[in-house]
Amino acid sequence: MNKSSNLTYKKTGVDYSKIDPLKIMAQKAALKTSRNLVKLGLKEITSSRGESAYIMDMGSFYLASITECLGTKVLVADAMRQLTGKSYYDAIAQDTIAMAVNDIITVGARPISIHAYWAAGSSKWFEDEKRIQALVAGWRKSCDLCGAVWGGGETPALSGVVNPNTIDLAASCVGIIKPKSRLILNKKLQAGDVMIALASSGIHANGLTLARKIADRLDKGYLTKMTHQQTYGQALLKPTPLYSNLIQSLLASGIKIKYISNITGHGWRKIMRHPLALTYRINRLPPVPKVLRFMVEKGPLSLKEAYGSLNMGAGIVIFVPAKQVAKTLSVAQHLKIKAYEIGGVEKGPKQVIIEPLDLIFEANSIKLRG
Repeated sequence: MNKSSNLTYKKTGVDYSKIDPLKIMAQKAALKTSRNLVKLGLKEITSSRGESAYIMDMGSFYLASITECLGTKVLVADAMRQLTGKSYYDAIAQDTIAMAVNDIITVGARPISIHAYWAAGSSKWFEDEKRIQALVAGWRKSCDLCGAVWGGGETPALSGVVNPNTIDLAASCVGIIKPKSRLILNKKLQAGDVMIALASSGIHANGLTLARKIADRLDKGYLTKMTHQQTYGQALLKPTPLYSNLIQSLLASGIKIKYISNITGHGWRKIMRHPLALTYRINRLPPVPKVLRFMVEKGPLSLKEAYGSLNMGAGIVIFVPAKQVAKTLSVAQHLKIKAYEIGGVEKGPKQVIIEPLDLIFEANSIKLRG
C-alpha cells in the first residue's frame, strides 16, 4: 500500500504540534503563581513542572497532584453497548483512574485521594441503570486496587458542550511522598542506567482516535474478529493496569528508581521525557499486544507512527541502576507483572534509538517543558 495512504494521528485530527505549545504557555503562566504558596509557608518543587505530576513541599512530606481526562475511549464503550448490549463502564472507570494514578506514581507518590469528573451531554445519559452501576462499581474497585479513598467529584449535564449521547470522564488524584527520600525527581539519571518496561495490557487510553478511525475502515467495525473469541472492540476495551502497587513495592524493597516514564500520548518518545540530554538505546522489544499489531496492519500504520503514538507493549518504563535490574524484575514477577529489560541510557544527544526496528526519535519530536 502506498505510504501516503497510511493512517497517522495527525490525519485523525490529533496534532500535538498544535497542543503542546499551549501546555508550555500554561506552565510559564502557572509558575508565576508559585509565590502564593510562600504566603502559606509552603513551597513548590519547581522542577516538577513539566513532569507527570506537580509536587509541593509540605515540610515532613511531599504532596503530589494530577488531573487527567480519559479521552475518547468512552465512544468505543458506547458503540459496543449499542452493538452487544454489554456495559464496559466498569473497565472504563479503571481506565480513567489509571490515567491519573499511573502519572502520579512516576514521581514516587502513593495515591491517597481520587476525585471523579463525569460530565454527560444530557441528563438522559444517567438513565441507563446498568451503565451507571458499572461506572460506580468500577470506580470504587479501582480506588481499592490502588489503596486510595474516593473523595468525591462532579457530575454535570453539559447540554451543548458534550455530545448528548456520551460522557466526558476525568479523574484528579492527590498522592503523598513519605518518606521524602522516595521522591523520584532530580535523581541523577546517567549513562549506564537500565530501562525496564512494564507490560501493557493493550491500547490503554491513548490512541483511541486512531483506533476509532481504523474501526470505520473495517467492514464489521468493532465486531471484526481478531481471534475466534475476541472482537476488535472487546480488545480495545481491555482496561489499563494500575501500576501503583508495584512502584511502592519497588521503593520499599530499596530499589533506587532514577526515573519513570508513563508511556501515554507521544508513545515511545515519552522515554526521553527526562530533562537531561541523554541517548536511550533500545535493544530488546517487549511483546506487542495483539490489538496494537492489528491496528498497525489494518490502519495501516508505519512503525514510526505506531511507536511514536502508541505504547506498543510498554505501559511504563522504569530507569534503575544496572546492579538492581535483577531485583527489580524479581519484585515485578512476585506481583505477577510482566517486566522486560529493554535497553540502557548512554551519553549523547537526546534521542530514543530503537535498534531492532531501525527507528530514531530525536529530541525535537517532543516538547513538554517550558
